[in-house]
Amino acid sequence: MTMVMDQATHLRSLMNGGAAASNRRRATVIAITSGKGGVGKSNISVNLAVQLAAAGKKVVLLDADLGLANADVLCNVNLPANLSHVLSRRKELKDVLVDAPGGFKLIGGASGLARMADLTDDDRERIVTALAELEEESDIILIDTGAGISPNVLSFTRGADHVLVVTTPEPTAITDAYAVIKVLSRQYALPEDDHRRISLLVNQVRSPVEGKIVHERIAKVARQFLSVPVLDAGYVSDDEQVPMSVRKRIPFTIAAPRCPASICVAHLAMRLAQGVAGRSERSGFFNRMGKWLRR
Repeated sequence: MTMVMDQATHLRSLMNGGAAASNRRRATVIAITSGKGGVGKSNISVNLAVQLAAAGKKVVLLDADLGLANADVLCNVNLPANLSHVLSRRKELKDVLVDAPGGFKLIGGASGLARMADLTDDDRERIVTALAELEEESDIILIDTGAGISPNVLSFTRGADHVLVVTTPEPTAITDAYAVIKVLSRQYALPEDDHRRISLLVNQVRSPVEGKIVHERIAKVARQFLSVPVLDAGYVSDDEQVPMSVRKRIPFTIAAPRCPASICVAHLAMRLAQGVAGRSERSGFFNRMGKWLRR
């Protein structure tokens, strides 16, 4: 118990960052993505939001897996409205934001709507316009993208301050994680994107050594063939408390704050707070994203 409390205190201190933090001009935006589905990306996103909110930050989680959104299910919250209502102009952004367990705000996507899974450029730009105000009102914006390299995914990862790629030790997941890193670093790389950082989180590991091996394997290939550094965001242990919490629809960092997976997510939050996810001093995320959509 003491160790968990010490971690929370340390994280709160890091995230507060003294007087300079209060003068920050806009939120840090972290896009969380993966090469394939089923690696636990959404669960990581939800529980990372809980940990960062516990540090006293104003956190918004955008469920941008627009056609297969499920963050609301993991949090056991009912969504009176979601981004599809914003696109159709039936709701304002304030009607879409809901309180989630742990103290963060959730913006839900729409599950099972084909139109949301295949947005037009105009649709995505409308989302940008609706969400731009969040950079003024939040400390951290987490974007849980879909898996893969679809236009929806790439439109949210391109302008983020940091992209956190989630994988597991499975060979297919490793291959697909590298494919995402390759696309992010090559197909869409421009000089003004030099500030972006990419890190790798290895989920469902059986040991810390396994997580380290997976990161080193991907980082070595990315460095050799893409000339891109892939930072080490750590690992999350394969923990029976995780699927149990999913079935209960409670974030595992709330249901079992001292379990191995919760401690790993606390470490992830501290890594991000200590500078793994640096914030660009250039134009805001949604402004950068809007420029991309207008190309």
